[in-house]
Amino acid sequence: MRAVIYQSNAAKIEYLSKMDSSAQYGLNEFAHLTSDEFRAQRMGLKGTDSHGCPTTTTMENVATSDSVDWRAKGAVTPVKNQGACGSCWAFSTTGDIEGTHFLATGKLVSLSEQDLVDCDHNGDEGCNGGLPTQAMQSVITAGGIESEEAYPYEGRDGTCTFEKSKVAVTISNYTCLPQDEAQIAAYIEKNGPVSIGINANTLQFYMGGIADPFDFLCSPKHLDHGVLIVGFGTENSKDYWIVKNSWGEGWGEKGFFRIIRGKNKCGVANMVSHSIA
Repeated sequence: MRAVIYQSNAAKIEYLSKMDSSAQYGLNEFAHLTSDEFRAQRMGLKGTDSHGCPTTTTMENVATSDSVDWRAKGAVTPVKNQGACGSCWAFSTTGDIEGTHFLATGKLVSLSEQDLVDCDHNGDEGCNGGLPTQAMQSVITAGGIESEEAYPYEGRDGTCTFEKSKVAVTISNYTCLPQDEAQIAAYIEKNGPVSIGINANTLQFYMGGIADPFDFLCSPKHLDHGVLIVGFGTENSKDYWIVKNSWGEGWGEKGFFRIIRGKNKCGVANMVSHSIA
């Protein structure tokens, strides 16, 4: 059965390569999985924010820099791996809060996704999925989040062992950004990495380059994966976002991917949120 799936995926990769020549796709560690298996194991963004999300009122219209990379500025922890658990929403959340804390204090602290998987019952369901905005609200309600060191990741649902005395980082609020990529870039330039939702349908076999698939391959209306925009730039006249994923450093461009900027490709601008220190 796996051999059949592998051959089917090889055909998909050939098709993807023709439909999106600005990126590279290939047989990787996920080539033995069906799209349904991959979605269940490696994604996990689902639900609607029942709490409402305050929208940022003061937005710059255009970034002053042609490129920004918060990795080089020290605001981004190393790429993590969610494993076979639909906890992408937790990784998107911790990455955002890690950046917020860094900009506020100058200190980069790796935060605990397992804390959220086990303890966030604010509409989120551990390995069965959730939303970053709900997770941010949960962190506020709990009085903070523990560090990765204090509450290590296990990749499965567990019993909550959160201790307020071990809180490493707190936030006071969170906000949602307008669905305008020029404004999002200007906000990132000033405020650091931001949490986003994306349709990850074409990312299973991504190897590198600037992803720019046709919309029918990754509808902006169906977001299924939580990730983190850490910067932006331009290459060969193509504007792109730099995005941190949670599938390990062996995937994509050392755990990151680039996707075309300015087209709302795969819904990259539809669900953008950011924590406030």
